[in-house]
Amino acid sequence: MSSKDAYEKKMDAQLEQWQAEIDKLKAQSKEQSADAEIEYSKKMDELQAQKEATKSKLSEMKKSGEETWEDFKDRLEKSADDLSAGINAAKSRFS
Repeated sequence: MSSKDAYEKKMDAQLEQWQAEIDKLKAQSKEQSADAEIEYSKKMDELQAQKEATKSKLSEMKKSGEETWEDFKDRLEKSADDLSAGINAAKSRFS
């Protein structure tokens, strides 16, 4: 397995984990007051959009060749770091 393939599998698994965390946060929002639920829902929509953007960057990287995938990796990691930070902030704020 190439480094690119291993990295793709790692990111696919990470995206699944982030989706599970977003889904869990969405479920928790149902237990909040109406005002808190609105704020919670807005944040979950933002996180979902960030996840989709990260997923898109991964898709671009998967289409790249062995010689150019590293260029996509940097953008993907920045997007992934932003998503992870957003999820952690939401967990801290709403838990």
